[in-house]
Amino acid sequence: MIDFCQRLIKSAKRKVYMVVDNLRVHHGKHFKAWLSAHENKIGIFYLPSYAPELNPDEYLDCDLKAGVDNGKPARNKKQLQKKVIAHMRMLQKKPQRVAKYFEYKKD
Repeated sequence: MIDFCQRLIKSAKRKVYMVVDNLRVHHGKHFKAWLSAHENKIGIFYLPSYAPELNPDEYLDCDLKAGVDNGKPARNKKQLQKKVIAHMRMLQKKPQRVAKYFEYKKD
């Protein structure tokens, strides 16, 4: 997470704000310490524990897992990476599919 945030703020000309879920890594001691040291460059907002209507990345996670599990199973990290990249490239070509992640329908 720290590596990702470092790359994110590296080229930013102003403060970056991120909205994240409550994954453990987002609350870890090392990450919190790093955030404190860079609070002038990055701000973090946490989503509620369960809020699917505010958290469309959960739909992406589900879509990606289904895409990666489809077909021949990945047997190593390189094969898994290839499947993930292929699925994400497919999604780049289908913006209407990605837009549906933001159309939360309450059951």
